Amino acid sequence: MKTQATLAAAILAGSISVNVSADTMPGKGVTVQAIQSPIAEETFQTMLVNEALKELGYDVQPIQEVDYSAGYTSIANGDATYMAVNWYPLHNAMYANAGGDDVFFRQGHYISGAAQGYLIDKKTAEAHDIDNIEDFKKPEIAAIFDTDGDGKADLTGCQAGWGCEGVIEHQLDAFDLRDTVTHKQGQYAAIISDTITRYRDGDPIFYYTWTPYWVSGILVPGKDVVWLEVPYSSNPNGADTELPNGKNYGFEINSERIVANKDWAEANPAAAKLFEIMTLSVNDVSAENMQIRNGEDSQRDIQAHTRAWIDSHRDTFDGWLEQARAAAN
Repeated sequence: MKTQATLAAAILAGSISVNVSADTMPGKGVTVQAIQSPIAEETFQTMLVNEALKELGYDVQPIQEVDYSAGYTSIANGDATYMAVNWYPLHNAMYANAGGDDVFFRQGHYISGAAQGYLIDKKTAEAHDIDNIEDFKKPEIAAIFDTDGDGKADLTGCQAGWGCEGVIEHQLDAFDLRDTVTHKQGQYAAIISDTITRYRDGDPIFYYTWTPYWVSGILVPGKDVVWLEVPYSSNPNGADTELPNGKNYGFEINSERIVANKDWAEANPAAAKLFEIMTLSVNDVSAENMQIRNGEDSQRDIQAHTRAWIDSHRDTFDGWLEQARAAAN
């Protein structure tokens, strides 16, 4: 009888152990494949999601880099699990073309308050009273920002395939700027570095950028550079880009949202809840991006940045995990 009682207790203990494991590790045995764009500055937010998934027991694979458009297709087809860099509403067309809400799970706003637009150096703005991109219709203004000798302003623009290039091209037509502005495209990190060098040499600069990103930590709006307004809202998606304060910079304020394969998310409620509730501040991302700019740009470095963020926000991080685990039960 004693042996039977001992055996029964052991079986009960094992059962409890299994249940506890299931409660705390709802993703055990499930593979996750995150993807992101090749932009190194988007790695931090992806790694943070991966770290949370690991603590839920998921088998997280190394991040794969793909262009945005191919990324949406990969997730829709189930070849990848999720991306944490769905720019909303900038990527709405790519999202819809890959299947939209029928194939994707997208709830919540991971990073909110991401601004985009055109800037010039403050010295030139004040010297020539430039505050609107429409001022570039004047040949004498455009010539100030000419870097290749053709008399037209050279805009350090958006890399092809990112989505922002479509907005810029649309606005060059809408605001009648084709005769005075050239949209310079290329590998963004390289062309913006050249722009920063020109600024440090004392030359006028005219460029597109966004937040969160390290550029605005070097060329600080209001101190070194100023945002340019647009004459009126004109956007490929027909959106009104005027802000509540009356300013209009030509781009909607974006969020970065987590997009996952819908079938996978429905089969994994813990991960789905995590994707829905995680939030990260623009300032935290910009601060980490500056570390990348300063040379801490390896995968190991960015992983260390991610772990440091978790250590300093452990209560918040654990709160996400608690809600995710509850959703699995």
